[in-house]
Amino acid sequence: MASNSDGKPESPAELARRLGLVFKNLSNLTRALTHTSYLNENSDAVEDNERMEFLGDAALGFVVGAWVYHHCPEMPEGDLTRTRSALVRNGQLAEFARQLDLGRGLRMGHGENVSGGRNRDHLLGSTFEAFIGALYLDQGVPAVEKFMEPLLEGVKERIIQRAEIYDPKSRLQEWAQAEGLGTPHYATVSTSGPDHAKVFEVEVCIKSEPHGRGKGPNKQVAEQIAAQTTLESLGLSDR
Repeated sequence: MASNSDGKPESPAELARRLGLVFKNLSNLTRALTHTSYLNENSDAVEDNERMEFLGDAALGFVVGAWVYHHCPEMPEGDLTRTRSALVRNGQLAEFARQLDLGRGLRMGHGENVSGGRNRDHLLGSTFEAFIGALYLDQGVPAVEKFMEPLLEGVKERIIQRAEIYDPKSRLQEWAQAEGLGTPHYATVSTSGPDHAKVFEVEVCIKSEPHGRGKGPNKQVAEQIAAQTTLESLGLSDR
């Protein structure tokens, strides 16, 4: 369900109430739910959620890192890093957003809405980051920790037991460093498409030599695809 029965998005107050949260400053949540496409079409909006997304990314990195540290006491440092990365990757954050049905509260422009933006992974993942940024700004780290605890517990076993921590970028970096080739470098070689449906093409270079390329709705996804393409070309995709 993308909106209320009258066709309008769920209001920030309604969303907060549904999730059992009380915001001291509801405008923080409103900003977190405002996509840039809405800002372009509505004079009442003063700021989109991109700055809030930046803050949420930082808050999530710390909270999830601390959670992994305390809940995986026997895990070595390298695996801790990969586990944290798997838990905060865009696809996983989009999964959290769907679990919470954040799409119901998104404020977006007409074009973005009719093109399916409310259900698009990269947009949902970014909105989840902005939502966490709003919660942090409103109530601090303890509130973020309390909110994230059940979400992280719900995916812990799947992430760790199914080795999802070994994402393509991490695997490629491990291989390159073990071979004495340094850290792979990712560069955006092109962007295409309208603002609401951008496509990024990224190339990965190892020791200044170009290898695989990947395309995706954001740079993070494109980088993972480029890394996977490189692993396959090196015969390392099953390692």
